[in-house]
Amino acid sequence: MAALNAWGWSTRSLLLLLIATMSFSIRLFSVVKYESVIHEFDPYFNYRVTQFLTKNGFYNMWDWFDDRTWYPLGRVIGGTVYPGLIYTAGLMYQLLHFFNIPVHVQEVCVFTAPLFSAFCSLAAYGLVSECWDTGAGLAAAALIGMVPSYISRSVAGSYDNEGVAIFALVFTFYTFIKTVNSGSLRWGTINLLAYFYMVLSWGGYSFVINLIPIYCLACVVTGRLTARHYLAFAPLVFVGTLLAASIPVVGFNAVMMSEHFASFLASIPVVGFNAVMMSEHFASFLVAAVMHAALAVRWVKALLPPRQFEYATRLVLLGGACGLAGLVLMMLGYVLRSPTFGWTGRSLTLLDPTYASRFVPIIASVSEHQPPSWPSYITDLHFAALLAPAGIMAAFRKLDNGSLFLVLYGITAVYFSGVMVRLMLVLAPAVCCLSGVAISDILTTLTSSLKAGYVSFQKSQRTSATGEASEDGGASTSDEPATPTPSKTPSGRKSKSGKPASSSDDKSSRTIYNSLFGWLSSESNPLPAPVAALGLLLMLGLMALYTIHCVGVSADMYSAPSIVLQSHRQDGSFYVFDDFREAYAWLRHNTHPETKVASWWDYGYQTTAMANRTVIVDNNTWNTSHIATVGRAMSSPEAKAWRIYRSLDVEYVFVVFGGMIGYSSDDINKFLWMVRIGGGVYPEIKEQDYIGEGGQYRIDSGASPTMLKSLMYKLSYHDFAPAAQRQFGMNGYDRVRNTQIGKTEVPLKYFEEVFTSEHWMMRIYRVRDQPNRDAAKPASRGGAKRKAARA
Repeated sequence: MAALNAWGWSTRSLLLLLIATMSFSIRLFSVVKYESVIHEFDPYFNYRVTQFLTKNGFYNMWDWFDDRTWYPLGRVIGGTVYPGLIYTAGLMYQLLHFFNIPVHVQEVCVFTAPLFSAFCSLAAYGLVSECWDTGAGLAAAALIGMVPSYISRSVAGSYDNEGVAIFALVFTFYTFIKTVNSGSLRWGTINLLAYFYMVLSWGGYSFVINLIPIYCLACVVTGRLTARHYLAFAPLVFVGTLLAASIPVVGFNAVMMSEHFASFLASIPVVGFNAVMMSEHFASFLVAAVMHAALAVRWVKALLPPRQFEYATRLVLLGGACGLAGLVLMMLGYVLRSPTFGWTGRSLTLLDPTYASRFVPIIASVSEHQPPSWPSYITDLHFAALLAPAGIMAAFRKLDNGSLFLVLYGITAVYFSGVMVRLMLVLAPAVCCLSGVAISDILTTLTSSLKAGYVSFQKSQRTSATGEASEDGGASTSDEPATPTPSKTPSGRKSKSGKPASSSDDKSSRTIYNSLFGWLSSESNPLPAPVAALGLLLMLGLMALYTIHCVGVSADMYSAPSIVLQSHRQDGSFYVFDDFREAYAWLRHNTHPETKVASWWDYGYQTTAMANRTVIVDNNTWNTSHIATVGRAMSSPEAKAWRIYRSLDVEYVFVVFGGMIGYSSDDINKFLWMVRIGGGVYPEIKEQDYIGEGGQYRIDSGASPTMLKSLMYKLSYHDFAPAAQRQFGMNGYDRVRNTQIGKTEVPLKYFEEVFTSEHWMMRIYRVRDQPNRDAAKPASRGGAKRKAARA
């Protein structure tokens, strides 16, 4: 038995090592196909802060005031960043250099997310093993190691918070269930530290601190509450909240609600203080109170006789109902006074998918904040999305502490994933865990059926051989009648008469049904061997297709960095568009170090990190008014925009333009969001003024006059018409909009073009000190001819 256990442990360890290696390797396509480079926009800020940390130390990072962002406001880095990712990479960098391994900090940042995805696979194995069994844990680890939704945020170069936060989320759930199952204070301490790391890493910690209370409340309602639940939950609520409040970016948000509600309660003499709970964390404190009440009721019930306990229960219920009525009245008074009914904007964004689009356009302008479409679930989850419901049904069959947690995790994650695409990251581990349960049960049923079929075949062979021997040897010498041997039903029980219990056609059909869906019941019946073999081949084929899909998506869809683009040539080779880095290098080498650069907020982090220049706004989006000012400038006529930029000391402005090469994520396609965000602060900007004929957003001959006069239009299409004539043979043809622009002559009076990248993707303009007088008056025909002759 010991040798068998050692063999099983060695096999599981080898499989986990292979799964972790696969999880790490599948995320390296970006490095193999392109180079070791940071992806997207937000990771460049994390990379820049990590560089500062490795040069100046951990302590100085907390006191760093960054004067190169949000000019002239600046940004306090220590109080506005979740430092988990940055601390992790910085610690890894220092550890490598301690062992004299000279690795650049960029390489550490590039490979941090793939490394932690391997750790996440191991954490998923632990979680599902605690909730179900080791077979399901191995299946879940393999699924989460290559699920496309998780790859999208953990590919090499994707140096974003989610790269380590998803591991922290799964590991926190694992240690929590481990504490519930074991009742160990040691595991409770590890769970507390895991939650603290989760809060350090990502704002999604609110999902953790709300899901666990929901689970504990379900345990109270269903009568499953034990001392082990209290041991796991109480430190997480009270000590975990104190640890979360010690992080500057969280601070007292962990224990406070809103200023209006705090002042409302502070005005009540009975309350008289200003420390109340925030709606995002209120559930954990509420469930803690319910849990204490449930345990107190259990303790009192054990002390009092039944009749006295009944009287005490009535008294407590009466007093509780009166107190609850008073609390409800106070809450109702506050809710009716609040335009958002007491909820924070962040909570409403999660609860109401339409809230951001109606009231917070800066959130709705981000593509990852849009609700996902149905094809997104198939692309990001593949066949795991179909197996997850089967896993939920299997968990309901068992429904112990672990399976109940998996069910609640899956249901809540499905809802929140429907709010915004980004929260598919929360759904992916839940789907993989539930799919691992389903795969384990299905494969167990199929393989046991094949084994049962093989055993039956062996018995039939031995029976036929014994029968042939009896015929050759003669009749039995015993005169006594043979006693009938009791037979077994398909479920393994003997019938009293010795006949099979399922002799009729109706019972036979019922038996086949139970065999096909036996994993849903407590007593599973084996399938026929051919059916089991076919099902096993089908499952292996689905898993092979899942692997092929994940590898393909990782290699093609999620490995391309946004800063370096590729396109296929006709001969099969690749053509690289490196305009972004070309433009940032021009700014770094051709402008003064104290130059202020303006652009839309999407490119702020990249400009600061790669061009090392001061920006007006960036991707932090903490100040909507400042972003609205930039949107107002881009939406205004040239003269008005010039005055706005001069008031901000801006010397250079750049726009991203894709009309020449067909890059659809350019600023013209984002322009309506600039109008909406700017109009939210400055009423003079009205979206309807930028809508052309037919009520559509247009840049052709049907565009509105306000659109044609806007600075965004001019900076994008300045001198574009003749270039398009040379490139496409059509004057002013825009490849993205697939139309000819409405105004081909676009002169500039207040701005001067200083740089346009090779493929016209990046266009940089200098803000003139004085207007250009030559552009104020159109030149006469004779003057134009003389100018052309001189040229």
